[in-house]
Amino acid sequence: MRFNLILFAVATLALQATAVAQTPSTRLAAKYGSNASVGKTFTHDGVKLYYEIYGTGEPLLVVHGNAGSIADMREQIAFFRKHYQVIAMDSRDQGKSGDSTGAITYEKIADDLAALFDHLKVRPANVIGWSDGGNEALLLAIRHPEKVNKIAITGTVLAPQGAYQEIIDLVKSSIADMPAAQKETPAGKRELRLSQMLLDEPHIDASSLEAVQTPALVMAGDRDLIRDEHTLEIFHHLPNSQLCIFPNATHMIPYDNPAIFNSTVEQFFRTPFAKKDRIKDAMKTIEVMRGPAK
Repeated sequence: MRFNLILFAVATLALQATAVAQTPSTRLAAKYGSNASVGKTFTHDGVKLYYEIYGTGEPLLVVHGNAGSIADMREQIAFFRKHYQVIAMDSRDQGKSGDSTGAITYEKIADDLAALFDHLKVRPANVIGWSDGGNEALLLAIRHPEKVNKIAITGTVLAPQGAYQEIIDLVKSSIADMPAAQKETPAGKRELRLSQMLLDEPHIDASSLEAVQTPALVMAGDRDLIRDEHTLEIFHHLPNSQLCIFPNATHMIPYDNPAIFNSTVEQFFRTPFAKKDRIKDAMKTIEVMRGPAK
Protein backbone atom coordinates (compact mmCIF):
# COMPACT_ATOMS: atom_id res chain seq x y z
CA MET A 1 0.00 0.00 0.00
CA ARG A 2 1.30 3.43 -0.90
CA PHE A 3 2.19 5.61 2.09
CA ASN A 4 -0.77 7.74 1.32
CA LEU A 5 -2.58 8.62 4.36
CA ILE A 6 -1.72 11.33 6.41
CA LEU A 7 -1.99 11.32 10.18
CA PHE A 8 -3.33 7.79 10.17
CA ALA A 9 -1.48 6.14 7.30
CA VAL A 10 1.26 5.22 9.73
CA ALA A 11 -1.22 2.84 11.34
CA THR A 12 -1.80 0.89 8.15
CA LEU A 13 1.91 0.38 7.57
CA ALA A 14 2.44 -0.67 11.17
CA LEU A 15 -0.27 -3.29 10.89
CA GLN A 16 1.19 -4.65 7.67
CA ALA A 17 4.71 -4.77 9.07
CA THR A 18 3.65 -6.74 12.15
CA ALA A 19 1.12 -9.07 10.56
CA VAL A 20 3.42 -12.09 10.65
CA ALA A 21 4.32 -11.54 14.28
CA GLN A 22 0.79 -11.20 15.57
CA THR A 23 -0.17 -13.29 18.58
CA PRO A 24 -3.11 -15.73 18.36
CA SER A 25 -5.33 -13.32 20.31
CA THR A 26 -4.47 -10.47 17.93
CA ARG A 27 -5.11 -12.62 14.86
CA LEU A 28 -8.49 -13.60 16.30
CA ALA A 29 -9.29 -9.92 16.84
CA ALA A 30 -8.78 -9.26 13.14
CA LYS A 31 -12.46 -10.10 12.63
CA TYR A 32 -13.29 -6.71 14.12
CA GLY A 33 -14.51 -4.48 11.33
CA SER A 34 -15.50 -7.41 9.14
CA ASN A 35 -17.71 -9.57 11.31
CA ALA A 36 -20.77 -10.68 9.38
CA SER A 37 -22.37 -12.14 12.50
CA VAL A 38 -22.63 -8.76 14.26
CA GLY A 39 -22.17 -6.15 11.53
CA LYS A 40 -25.18 -3.93 10.87
CA THR A 41 -25.97 -0.71 9.02
CA PHE A 42 -28.23 2.30 9.37
CA THR A 43 -28.63 5.39 7.23
CA HIS A 44 -28.06 8.98 8.28
CA ASP A 45 -27.85 12.06 6.09
CA GLY A 46 -28.19 9.84 3.05
CA VAL A 47 -25.10 7.75 3.93
CA LYS A 48 -25.25 4.06 4.85
CA LEU A 49 -23.09 3.60 7.95
CA TYR A 50 -21.63 0.29 9.13
CA TYR A 51 -21.27 -0.56 12.83
CA GLU A 52 -20.53 -3.44 15.19
CA ILE A 53 -21.34 -3.95 18.88
CA TYR A 54 -19.55 -6.21 21.37
CA GLY A 55 -20.09 -6.97 25.05
CA THR A 56 -22.66 -5.73 27.54
CA GLY A 57 -22.84 -3.07 30.20
CA GLU A 58 -22.18 0.66 30.15
CA PRO A 59 -21.98 1.90 26.54
CA LEU A 60 -18.55 2.83 25.21
CA LEU A 61 -18.03 4.29 21.74
CA VAL A 62 -14.64 3.84 20.04
CA VAL A 63 -13.83 6.13 17.10
CA HIS A 64 -11.06 5.38 14.60
CA GLY A 65 -8.81 7.82 12.75
CA ASN A 66 -8.49 9.09 9.19
CA ALA A 67 -8.74 6.47 6.43
CA GLY A 68 -9.19 3.82 9.09
CA SER A 69 -11.94 1.49 10.16
CA ILE A 70 -13.32 -0.41 13.13
CA ALA A 71 -10.42 -2.87 12.75
CA ASP A 72 -7.91 -0.21 13.81
CA MET A 73 -9.52 -0.20 17.27
CA ARG A 74 -9.17 -3.97 17.68
CA GLU A 75 -7.01 -3.76 20.80
CA GLN A 76 -9.46 -1.41 22.49
CA ILE A 77 -12.52 -3.47 21.50
CA ALA A 78 -10.94 -6.70 22.75
CA PHE A 79 -10.05 -5.12 26.10
CA PHE A 80 -13.12 -3.03 26.87
CA ARG A 81 -15.77 -5.50 25.66
CA LYS A 82 -15.16 -7.50 28.85
CA HIS A 83 -16.90 -4.83 30.94
CA TYR A 84 -18.63 -2.47 28.49
CA GLN A 85 -21.01 -2.53 25.57
CA VAL A 86 -18.47 -1.44 22.96
CA ILE A 87 -19.93 0.34 19.93
CA ALA A 88 -17.75 0.89 16.87
CA MET A 89 -18.67 2.52 13.56
CA ASP A 90 -16.85 2.99 10.27
CA SER A 91 -16.93 6.73 9.63
CA ARG A 92 -18.48 7.91 6.38
CA ASP A 93 -16.21 7.49 3.34
CA GLN A 94 -14.19 4.92 5.31
CA GLY A 95 -14.25 1.18 5.93
CA LYS A 96 -17.54 -0.48 5.05
CA SER A 97 -19.59 2.73 5.33
CA GLY A 98 -20.91 4.58 2.30
CA ASP A 99 -19.62 7.75 0.72
CA SER A 100 -20.75 11.34 1.11
CA THR A 101 -22.28 13.13 -1.84
CA GLY A 102 -20.64 16.42 -0.87
CA ALA A 103 -17.60 17.52 1.10
CA ILE A 104 -16.78 15.43 4.14
CA THR A 105 -16.30 17.24 7.45
CA TYR A 106 -15.63 16.28 11.03
CA GLU A 107 -18.92 17.90 12.01
CA LYS A 108 -20.80 15.52 9.70
CA ILE A 109 -19.03 12.53 11.22
CA ALA A 110 -19.78 13.73 14.76
CA ASP A 111 -23.44 14.09 13.79
CA ASP A 112 -23.34 10.56 12.34
CA LEU A 113 -22.13 9.29 15.71
CA ALA A 114 -24.94 11.13 17.49
CA ALA A 115 -27.41 9.61 15.02
CA LEU A 116 -26.01 6.15 15.81
CA PHE A 117 -26.76 6.76 19.50
CA ASP A 118 -30.33 7.68 18.57
CA HIS A 119 -30.63 4.64 16.32
CA LEU A 120 -29.45 2.32 19.10
CA LYS A 121 -31.36 4.20 21.82
CA VAL A 122 -28.36 4.07 24.15
CA ARG A 123 -27.84 6.26 27.20
CA PRO A 124 -24.90 8.69 27.36
CA ALA A 125 -21.67 6.85 26.60
CA ASN A 126 -18.00 7.09 27.30
CA VAL A 127 -16.00 7.77 24.13
CA ILE A 128 -12.47 6.87 23.04
CA GLY A 129 -11.24 8.86 20.04
CA TRP A 130 -7.91 8.22 18.31
CA SER A 131 -6.43 10.80 15.92
CA ASP A 132 -9.33 12.08 13.76
CA GLY A 133 -11.54 10.11 16.12
CA GLY A 134 -10.43 12.49 18.86
CA ASN A 135 -11.48 15.48 16.77
CA GLU A 136 -14.88 13.86 16.32
CA ALA A 137 -15.17 13.03 20.01
CA LEU A 138 -14.57 16.69 20.86
CA LEU A 139 -17.18 17.80 18.34
CA LEU A 140 -19.61 15.22 19.71
CA ALA A 141 -19.14 16.74 23.19
CA ILE A 142 -19.59 20.26 21.77
CA ARG A 143 -22.55 19.58 19.48
CA HIS A 144 -24.30 16.77 21.37
CA PRO A 145 -23.24 17.00 25.04
CA GLU A 146 -26.27 15.01 26.17
CA LYS A 147 -24.86 11.94 24.39
CA VAL A 148 -21.52 11.90 26.19
CA ASN A 149 -20.43 10.81 29.65
CA LYS A 150 -16.63 11.03 29.50
CA ILE A 151 -14.23 11.30 26.57
CA ALA A 152 -10.68 10.00 26.24
CA ILE A 153 -8.85 11.42 23.22
CA THR A 154 -5.35 10.91 21.84
CA GLY A 155 -3.47 12.59 19.00
CA THR A 156 -6.21 15.19 18.54
CA VAL A 157 -6.16 18.53 16.68
CA LEU A 158 -8.31 21.65 16.62
CA ALA A 159 -6.87 22.79 13.26
CA PRO A 160 -4.59 21.32 10.59
CA GLN A 161 -1.71 23.41 11.93
CA GLY A 162 -1.83 21.35 15.10
CA ALA A 163 0.17 18.69 13.25
CA TYR A 164 3.88 19.01 12.56
CA GLN A 165 4.73 20.54 9.18
CA GLU A 166 6.30 17.28 8.02
CA ILE A 167 2.89 15.62 8.19
CA ILE A 168 1.18 18.41 6.27
CA ASP A 169 3.90 18.20 3.62
CA LEU A 170 3.40 14.44 3.41
CA VAL A 171 -0.31 14.87 2.76
CA LYS A 172 0.32 17.43 0.03
CA SER A 173 2.89 15.24 -1.69
CA SER A 174 0.55 12.26 -1.43
CA ILE A 175 -2.12 14.17 -3.34
CA ALA A 176 0.34 15.50 -5.92
CA ASP A 177 1.93 12.10 -6.55
CA MET A 178 -1.29 10.15 -7.04
CA PRO A 179 -1.53 8.86 -10.64
CA ALA A 180 -4.35 10.42 -12.64
CA ALA A 181 -5.92 7.03 -13.33
CA GLN A 182 -6.01 6.21 -9.62
CA LYS A 183 -7.80 9.46 -8.87
CA GLU A 184 -10.76 8.20 -10.90
CA THR A 185 -11.14 4.93 -8.99
CA PRO A 186 -13.54 4.66 -6.03
CA ALA A 187 -10.61 4.06 -3.66
CA GLY A 188 -8.67 6.97 -5.16
CA LYS A 189 -11.61 9.34 -4.83
CA ARG A 190 -11.97 8.37 -1.19
CA GLU A 191 -8.29 8.93 -0.58
CA LEU A 192 -8.42 12.37 -2.15
CA ARG A 193 -11.44 13.43 -0.10
CA LEU A 194 -9.91 12.22 3.14
CA SER A 195 -6.50 13.71 2.38
CA GLN A 196 -8.02 17.06 1.48
CA MET A 197 -10.05 17.02 4.68
CA LEU A 198 -6.81 16.80 6.65
CA LEU A 199 -5.54 19.93 4.91
CA ASP A 200 -8.79 21.86 5.29
CA GLU A 201 -10.22 20.62 8.60
CA PRO A 202 -11.01 20.86 11.44
CA HIS A 203 -11.78 24.42 12.50
CA ILE A 204 -12.53 24.05 16.20
CA ASP A 205 -12.18 27.30 18.10
CA ALA A 206 -10.25 26.63 21.31
CA SER A 207 -12.64 28.92 23.19
CA SER A 208 -15.54 26.62 22.27
CA LEU A 209 -13.96 23.94 24.45
CA GLU A 210 -14.49 26.10 27.51
CA ALA A 211 -18.23 25.36 27.43
CA VAL A 212 -17.65 21.60 27.44
CA GLN A 213 -18.46 20.22 30.87
CA THR A 214 -17.76 16.63 29.88
CA PRO A 215 -14.80 15.18 31.80
CA ALA A 216 -12.00 14.61 29.31
CA LEU A 217 -8.70 12.76 29.31
CA VAL A 218 -6.35 14.42 26.81
CA MET A 219 -3.52 12.11 25.69
CA ALA A 220 -0.60 12.08 23.28
CA GLY A 221 2.75 10.41 22.82
CA ASP A 222 5.85 12.47 23.57
CA ARG A 223 6.84 11.72 19.95
CA ASP A 224 3.37 12.28 18.54
CA LEU A 225 2.49 13.63 15.11
CA ILE A 226 0.64 16.41 16.94
CA ARG A 227 2.56 19.37 18.34
CA ASP A 228 3.10 19.18 22.09
CA GLU A 229 1.89 22.74 22.57
CA HIS A 230 -1.30 21.96 20.64
CA THR A 231 -2.14 19.04 22.92
CA LEU A 232 -1.58 21.35 25.89
CA GLU A 233 -3.84 23.97 24.33
CA ILE A 234 -6.67 21.44 24.17
CA PHE A 235 -6.02 20.38 27.76
CA HIS A 236 -5.97 23.94 29.10
CA HIS A 237 -9.20 24.96 27.35
CA LEU A 238 -11.24 21.98 28.52
CA PRO A 239 -12.43 22.96 32.01
CA ASN A 240 -12.78 19.39 33.32
CA SER A 241 -9.76 17.69 31.85
CA GLN A 242 -6.78 15.59 32.79
CA LEU A 243 -3.54 15.24 30.83
CA CYS A 244 -1.46 12.18 29.99
CA ILE A 245 1.70 12.22 27.86
CA PHE A 246 3.01 8.72 27.20
CA PRO A 247 6.83 8.49 27.35
CA ASN A 248 8.78 7.37 24.27
CA ALA A 249 5.49 6.92 22.40
CA THR A 250 4.24 7.97 18.99
CA HIS A 251 0.82 8.69 17.52
CA MET A 252 0.36 4.92 17.45
CA ILE A 253 0.29 4.32 21.23
CA PRO A 254 -3.17 2.61 21.19
CA TYR A 255 -1.72 -0.10 18.93
CA ASP A 256 1.96 -0.06 19.94
CA ASN A 257 1.27 -0.39 23.65
CA PRO A 258 -2.41 -1.19 24.20
CA ALA A 259 -1.76 -2.43 27.73
CA ILE A 260 -0.65 0.96 29.06
CA PHE A 261 -3.06 2.91 26.85
CA ASN A 262 -6.13 0.83 27.75
CA SER A 263 -5.35 0.70 31.46
CA THR A 264 -4.89 4.49 31.54
CA VAL A 265 -8.23 5.05 29.84
CA GLU A 266 -9.94 2.42 32.01
CA GLN A 267 -8.75 4.13 35.20
CA PHE A 268 -10.09 7.45 33.92
CA PHE A 269 -13.49 5.96 33.08
CA ARG A 270 -13.79 4.02 36.35
CA THR A 271 -12.64 6.76 38.72
CA PRO A 272 -15.14 9.49 39.66
CA PHE A 273 -13.84 12.68 38.09
CA ALA A 274 -12.29 15.15 40.51
CA LYS A 275 -10.37 18.22 39.43
CA LYS A 276 -7.45 18.65 41.79
CA ASP A 277 -6.22 22.01 42.99
CA ARG A 278 -2.48 22.33 42.35
CA ILE A 279 -1.86 24.06 45.71
CA LYS A 280 -4.51 22.81 48.12
CA ASP A 281 -4.32 19.16 47.14
CA ALA A 282 -0.53 19.17 47.15
CA MET A 283 -0.54 20.70 50.65
CA LYS A 284 -3.00 18.06 51.89
CA THR A 285 -0.69 15.31 50.74
CA ILE A 286 2.36 17.00 52.28
CA GLU A 287 0.53 17.22 55.64
CA VAL A 288 -0.25 13.51 55.53
CA MET A 289 3.21 12.52 54.28
CA ARG A 290 5.00 14.54 56.95
CA GLY A 291 2.48 14.01 59.73
CA PRO A 292 3.13 12.08 62.94
CA ALA A 293 4.24 8.49 62.38
CA LYS A 294 1.61 5.92 63.29
